[in-house]
Formats: sequence, structure tokens, C-alpha cells
Amino acid sequence: MLEINDLTKTFANGTPALKGVNLKINKGEFVSILGRSGSGKTTLLRSINGLETASGGEIYLDNKQVNLETINEVQNKTGMIFQEFNLVNNLSAINNVLTGLLSSSNKFLSLFYLFSKDQKIDALKSLETVGLLEKSYNRSDELSGGQRQRVGIARAIIKKPLLLLADEPVASLDPKAADLILSLLKKINKEYGTTILCNLHQVDLAKKYSDRVVGLVDGKVIFNEKSNDIDKNYLEKIYA
Repeated sequence: MLEINDLTKTFANGTPALKGVNLKINKGEFVSILGRSGSGKTTLLRSINGLETASGGEIYLDNKQVNLETINEVQNKTGMIFQEFNLVNNLSAINNVLTGLLSSSNKFLSLFYLFSKDQKIDALKSLETVGLLEKSYNRSDELSGGQRQRVGIARAIIKKPLLLLADEPVASLDPKAADLILSLLKKINKEYGTTILCNLHQVDLAKKYSDRVVGLVDGKVIFNEKSNDIDKNYLEKIYA
């Protein structure tokens, strides 16, 4: 499904973010990445879908190498959930969800949010999946943080991605809302067979919802284990 080989990334100022990351994710898995801020988690996810250009190494998604020639196809097969939601405040929930189709829609029509009836139905179905159908025509700035993140999830799943990338999706939420968001991601993972790679800080949530947990320190993978096997010794490698 997803294979990452010796991935490196060094920013223009000379700061190394990824130092030879190797990782395989199987179809239908839910894998969480744990690591401190600055460990390279966000850079790794953004490299997978082409939002960052890797300095070296290879990424394969669905047996195709991620490069300039395949990036449009890769981005159509992946959905992205952001820490800060990345919604347009003055747009309704449904129109924010429809922006998830911009890369595959008529550019002129989508500029004026002239989406087809079928696309609007798909957006409503996505909002129903995340439990927000009744908020479809509310402006996003009228919603709570947890609701806004659910709109972000609906936007990510509207194109039915093979791979869902979630970058600290609950970092700014209270514990109850965070648990709701992770349970929703798990539901999508199980019911739709969507592969999920999720960056987290919360150890308890990673262990509760993930099949595997990957530890990242200073741009390197230091463990890659089943969630049930993660104990204090593994966590000390990250947080000690």
C-alpha cells in the first residue's frame, strides 16, 4: 500500500528533518506516529502526498512511485486532515467539504462553487458520516473546534481516498472531543477499509485506536511495533 525507503529531507536553511526513514503501511491499517514537536512527523506526512519535496529516498503509494509525474494521481488517492482544520471561515460546512474535490473538478466552475448535484450529494453523505448533516449549511466559524475538525475529515474523505493522512488532528481539542475524532477515524478505517497514518502526541489514543505505533526521534524511526506491545521502555525512547 505505502512503502517509504530511506527518505530524507533537508530544508533550504540546512536543517535536516528526515534522516533515512523506512516504513511500510499495509492496506487497511491504522498506524500512528508518536514523537515530540520537531521530530519530523509533519514533514513525513507532507512528503507522502507531495506537499513537501523529499531530498532523497523513495515513496511508493499503491505500487506507484511518488514523483512529479504521478503527484496528481497520488493526491487524488490521499486525503489530508490538518491540525488547524484549514477551513474557510465564511463558507458553509458543505462548501468546505466540496473544496476536497477541487483537484478533480472543472477549475472554472469550482471557482464559483458550481459543483454538480452528485458532488453535493457526496458532500452531504460525507457530513452524515461524521455526524454533522444538520450543520451542512452553517458557516464553519459557527462550529466548535471538534465540529470543525469533523468537517475537515468530511472534506478529506469525500473523494474516497485509499490513504488518509492525519497531522495532529486532535492537538487543539479537549480530551472528550479528541476521543470522538479518533473513534470517528477508526470507524472510517474499519467500515471503508481506508488506510490511516496519523501523527499524534497522545500516547493513550495511539495505543487505543492504532494497529501499530511508530516512534520518530530527530527524523529517524526508532521503533515500529504493534500498539499492544508499546510499553514504558518504548515511550522513554521518545520522551525521556
